[in-house]
Amino acid sequence: MLPRPDRLGAAVRRALLLSVLSPAAFAQQAPAPAPEEGARTLDTVTVTGSRIRRAELETQVPVQVLSREDIDRSGFTSVAEVVQNLTASGTALNTKFNSSGNFGFPPDGGGVGAGAATVDLRHLGAKRVLVLVDGIRWVNESSASGVGSAVDLNTIPLAIIDRIEVLEDGASSIYGSDAIAGVVNIITRKDVDGASVQLHTGDYSDLDGGETWGADLGWGGSSDRARWFVGASYFKQKEISSLGYGPASVPVPGTGLDNGSSATPQGRFVFQDPNTGEVYSITPDTGVPDPTYLGQPACPTERADDFHCFTNADRFNFAPYNLLLTPSERKSVFGQVQFDFTPTFGAYARVLYNERESANQAAPEPIFLGTDAGVYNEWAETRLVISAANPYNPFGFDLTTVGPDANLFLLGRRPVEGGPRRYVQEVETWYAAFGLNGLFDVGGRQWSWDLNLVRSESKAEQTNTGSYNVRRINEALGDPAACATIAGCVPLNLFGGVGTITPEMLAFIQPVVRDRSSNSLSLVSANVTGDLFDNWAGAVAFAAGVEYRDYEGEYQPDPITVAGEYNGVPSGPTQGQYDVREAYAELLVPLAGEGWLGESLDLSLAGRWSDYSNFGSTNTGKIGLRWQVADEFLLRGSFAEGFRAPSIGELYGTLSRFDATLVDPCNNEASTTPQCVADGVPPGYEQSNPQISVVTAGNIDLQPETSRSLMLGAVWSPAFADEASWSQALDLGLTFYRHTIDGAIQALDAQTILNRCISTRDPVSCGFYERNDRGQIVRFDNILGNVGTIRTDGWDFSADWRLPEQAWGQLAFAWKTTWVTKYELVNEAGQPEPRAPGVEINNSAIPETTSTLAAVWRGAGGWQAAWTARYIDRLRESCAGANGYDICDDSDNDRNDLGATTYHDAQLSWGTDAWMKDFRITLGVNNVFAKDPPICLSCSLNGYDASTYDLPGRFWYARVGFGF
Repeated sequence: MLPRPDRLGAAVRRALLLSVLSPAAFAQQAPAPAPEEGARTLDTVTVTGSRIRRAELETQVPVQVLSREDIDRSGFTSVAEVVQNLTASGTALNTKFNSSGNFGFPPDGGGVGAGAATVDLRHLGAKRVLVLVDGIRWVNESSASGVGSAVDLNTIPLAIIDRIEVLEDGASSIYGSDAIAGVVNIITRKDVDGASVQLHTGDYSDLDGGETWGADLGWGGSSDRARWFVGASYFKQKEISSLGYGPASVPVPGTGLDNGSSATPQGRFVFQDPNTGEVYSITPDTGVPDPTYLGQPACPTERADDFHCFTNADRFNFAPYNLLLTPSERKSVFGQVQFDFTPTFGAYARVLYNERESANQAAPEPIFLGTDAGVYNEWAETRLVISAANPYNPFGFDLTTVGPDANLFLLGRRPVEGGPRRYVQEVETWYAAFGLNGLFDVGGRQWSWDLNLVRSESKAEQTNTGSYNVRRINEALGDPAACATIAGCVPLNLFGGVGTITPEMLAFIQPVVRDRSSNSLSLVSANVTGDLFDNWAGAVAFAAGVEYRDYEGEYQPDPITVAGEYNGVPSGPTQGQYDVREAYAELLVPLAGEGWLGESLDLSLAGRWSDYSNFGSTNTGKIGLRWQVADEFLLRGSFAEGFRAPSIGELYGTLSRFDATLVDPCNNEASTTPQCVADGVPPGYEQSNPQISVVTAGNIDLQPETSRSLMLGAVWSPAFADEASWSQALDLGLTFYRHTIDGAIQALDAQTILNRCISTRDPVSCGFYERNDRGQIVRFDNILGNVGTIRTDGWDFSADWRLPEQAWGQLAFAWKTTWVTKYELVNEAGQPEPRAPGVEINNSAIPETTSTLAAVWRGAGGWQAAWTARYIDRLRESCAGANGYDICDDSDNDRNDLGATTYHDAQLSWGTDAWMKDFRITLGVNNVFAKDPPICLSCSLNGYDASTYDLPGRFWYARVGFGF
């Protein structure tokens, strides 16, 4: 039996971190000494969450380590998929989000991040997670739709990764801003001998499309003074249309067309006849008639036999045009080298270049014109005159939005002739880091140091086809004589139904829209760590350092967008820069050695001073305790202050828009309630369109967020399970966490604002929007602010059990579970927002329980097998306007339940060195039993929550790897 300190150390090595973390990759390990007399080696490591190097691995904070073996066993093909499936992960962007079109521009100024993938910890948002690569910050994403405030993990190829270390605790005093919810530290491969090749492919057996394939090449080696590794990676993923999944083929599952768009291929026209004063809401009978109208009697507002009154059955089903999985192609090259000039002095260099081409798709872009359009575009709402002389105007009088004679309330036309909207992103990311590192002695004590210089940039261009120029639409709808004087202008037919918009008409009104954005990071840092002196219980360790960072970001939309002529989602340009100077210090003080207090008691202290060019200075601190009560039992805890400065997009993002799918509480019969009458709603009001335009923007007056994080935990490696007949080792861990964020930077939920105004007549909520005299919401502002306080707490449990080796092999089990016991956002008025544990809202969820159980078998002859179960607890949601439909479980209480979901993954592999070095072939299936995600009524795309659940159906994959 191993001595107990070694036993617990081995347990923590399995549960915690094996990394060396100083801000440089090769500062993580001392320069390899040359084989000469007096050469020294560094036998300590630095743990993510601390910059102090230690020989012991038990720390005050829990760090989850995903080894290369864990990554390979998952079957996932990107860093994002790996970390998004941690039990502590929350809602984050990935390639299952078809996130262009009406997603528009979120108020944080970061754009939709189309094609990117991020990580969220503790459901606190990707912008509150710090991503490091070999201990150094990575540049924020750029997807040509804003200035992002989170790292795009698709810029980091999976093939270069040795392991991923996840600190699920606040660490601003150690790493600075953004480390409120935790830290993801990606450790790259360094000690590689020889060349390697890995080929992989995969496909969704129950869906049409989604094939993946790729190749990873690597070569590394070492000499007496140098170590190097270079690699190249290629990955391609094909798209899957929403048509391949039943619930995704309608706007809201189970509700037919009632939640479809009022912009139809036939066209919807709401106007007032200036001659009679009568208001019409009609649609043509032209094109392919809907059978529900055959023999339908004339309604009072019909103008002629070729029109009928618009009803929900006329609405447009936009869902089949969406994508269930977006296409992505990534190419990467990577290289790094460490050179040791002497046994105690070395230098390193690391470079990466990554290209990504991705795409998103939405239904043909709707054209909304009229005073009720609510699209925040003067050309559409206040400057339009559809001339009576236009040869396609069937009504014989002008339709106008100009002045007191305005009589065009809404014209909705879906020009399917122009094809779907297609957004293609081309993203380039490059990264270069250079540094020096070494060792020195002070009073016989060994110290290490490193100096680092980093420059990184991400640039993106997005090309959008299938959109329209609304100024040119105005010109083509106006006086034909004026149109004739404009090059390329021909009269436009929005009244004739499907097929009546000719190629000549499209050529004039349909541009190619090009947007671009960039993010850059420049960083200089210096660090030193070592032992100061010995006290009564051991060595007092110390680390200190300084860092300078400069951030620059810009977003430049197409000139027609800047000019206000873009028919789609408008946005303004964004540009900003700030820099920060920081200094930190950290102490590790042993308080007691072996004695009446147990084996040991250690205190850690950390403090950081930060000076921002746009905010001034701030200080954060952290305190931690580690108490090894007995050889096999460890208690630990920490309290940390956090700080997050607003990002460039959050500060400088200009007025933009997204189209939110909202249910107006005053629709139809509710229009006569006292609350709706007080809100200015006329009797018989009908919401014209479920998509309501919401204006968003950054806010130059934002203040930084501050936070407090508490962690209490224990690790137990019971002696009775060590080398027993039924167990080789058993390690158990339990952690309680609590995060409180004050002055949280975000926008409030638009639906909640609307509901609160109607139900309570709260003047703050009612001030966010306004209605016109017809009751339609024509302005909805939701500007970013320091909205209030976020509080969340919960528990993490882990169990690792290895059975004794047998003739048939060895079994090992790893079980991890997270319980979220509290999550609340209280706004500045003291009112709670609806997000909570067990609730699905706005395409995101906080399951009360998430759990992963993995069983791994290692057999003789190079065989391995694994079975993994991933559990997501049940959720509840609003019926999202589906009240009265069978799909809603409890219409009376506006509640729909999403049942608990368990995914099962299986993998089998075989390896040998007999054929060639490190040869291994792997076959696997994720979602073995083809479990479909639960239907989500409130989700805006594809009928399910793509940030919480897998795609429907099985995904199989195969890999073969070998070296030479």
